[in-house]
Amino acid sequence: MKDQTVIPGLDGVIATETDVSYLDVEQEEIVIKGYDLIELSEKITYIELAHLLFEGTLPNKEEEAKFESALKKEYALPDEFLSIYNNLPKDMNAMDALRTGISALGSFDPLLEDRSTSANREKSLRLLAKIPNIVANSYHKLTGATPVEPREDLPFSSNFLYMITGKVPTALEAEIFDQSLMVYSEHEMPNSTFTARVIASTQADIYGAYTGAVASLKGSLHGGANEAVMYLLLEGKTVDGLETLLFEKLKNKERIMGFGHRVYMKKMDPRATLMKKALKRLAKDRGREDLVEMCQRGEDILREEKGLYPNLDYYAAPVYYLLNIPIPLYTPVFFAARAVGLGAHVIEQHDNNRLYRPRVKYTGPRNLHP
Repeated sequence: MKDQTVIPGLDGVIATETDVSYLDVEQEEIVIKGYDLIELSEKITYIELAHLLFEGTLPNKEEEAKFESALKKEYALPDEFLSIYNNLPKDMNAMDALRTGISALGSFDPLLEDRSTSANREKSLRLLAKIPNIVANSYHKLTGATPVEPREDLPFSSNFLYMITGKVPTALEAEIFDQSLMVYSEHEMPNSTFTARVIASTQADIYGAYTGAVASLKGSLHGGANEAVMYLLLEGKTVDGLETLLFEKLKNKERIMGFGHRVYMKKMDPRATLMKKALKRLAKDRGREDLVEMCQRGEDILREEKGLYPNLDYYAAPVYYLLNIPIPLYTPVFFAARAVGLGAHVIEQHDNNRLYRPRVKYTGPRNLHP
């Protein structure tokens, strides 16, 4: 009889081989195509990282310009697209709006059923270009605001932030937002990426894989932590107020979002460290050093009381708040950043496919008869 050892949540199970990324917890390194993500985030741009994930190499200046130009040509959504949101509930969750949008977008793609490497790369690029537009303007439509048309004269990340806020970002805002997209871009095999690969393994199209990934990321145990962190900080209001709130939650054994991670158990998420630095820069520019002090006090309390360390969401949340991004869009922005990693994984899955079909350990009754 085959071994029927059950590993709940597939924790630690190696499900596939990949050359996309790897989390080396011991070395505190997130490996992306051979490079350290944190070092990349400090030295290059999101567009260069996207080229690395899609094409396998860091681009020279000419390749980077060509790649971004191709993206900009795909910014626009089909003319009929935003009308999809006219008759949907105005209180629709932003992730549900994104999921609906990506699913519908597939119907407009002439390469929908083409699973070749070249077609998948073209569709991945198209999704990368259009998802920021869906994120920003589905929200504007549902909230009664006027959609903001993309601007091809702005760099990719600046255009994304512009479509959300309606204002051209400053150099500091653009740099920090771009860096935030980079640290959210790829993270080996979280639930949403695994979901995308499972769907792709059936030879489903790439839009279906992304749609499933959105549904996965909406779940409160995967996405949404950055939103919860910001609501927590706003409820705390001050350093003392946050301290009181956290000790109350700890006493009541409530889950505190933004801390702990299935992979980073005993060390701080290196992406959080990077966003902590970004928060300090942005807070100084905004005169909001109180947010840094609040976050630091929260970090100290959870480490001392529970041995937990901040994950990326803990410091990304106040960064997005100071960038004037509406809180309901924090998780959709996370997904938009991750679109590049998802594309790399779906391409790899289709190129070297094996259908995911695990088994179970049955615990129900046997030999019953009607």
